[in-house]
Amino acid sequence: MTRRLLTIAAMLAGVFVATAATPAHSDAGSDRAAITERLRRWADAFNARDAKGVCDVFAPDLVSTVPEVLDGNRDALCARLAALLAKPDLSLHYDSPDIREIIVSGDIGVVRLFWTLTARKGTEQSVSHEAGIDIFKRQPDGKWSIARFMSFGTTPNTVLQ
Repeated sequence: MTRRLLTIAAMLAGVFVATAATPAHSDAGSDRAAITERLRRWADAFNARDAKGVCDVFAPDLVSTVPEVLDGNRDALCARLAALLAKPDLSLHYDSPDIREIIVSGDIGVVRLFWTLTARKGTEQSVSHEAGIDIFKRQPDGKWSIARFMSFGTTPNTVLQ
């Protein structure tokens, strides 16, 4: 009898360990929707000149690659964006992102997207297009945040040069 109880206990312990070691499967559709919403909120925050809201989408350990800044971090990027948004003579507007693809695997999401930025200064206006890849990581609080991104302009914005 004791041997049988020990065998059952060992089997249950094995099931518990296997279950605990296997990550829970998330709903990829819900994850894609959450990532899409984060990107749309980023555009809304940018258009409202909300520097804190703009920075909210970036993970603390962010690494970014953009023209002229190969290994950017969150603090430097947020400072550059805050300075840009603080320019009172500059009008900036991002359209909603043109999301071409979102791939989700566990706690990682990869987004291929295009942005359209309209910048105005005085009577001068310029529209630019930017292509990018954003790698989102689910944070401990469950929010999706951009941990890595690469962006490059496909057309220059003459107002911002």
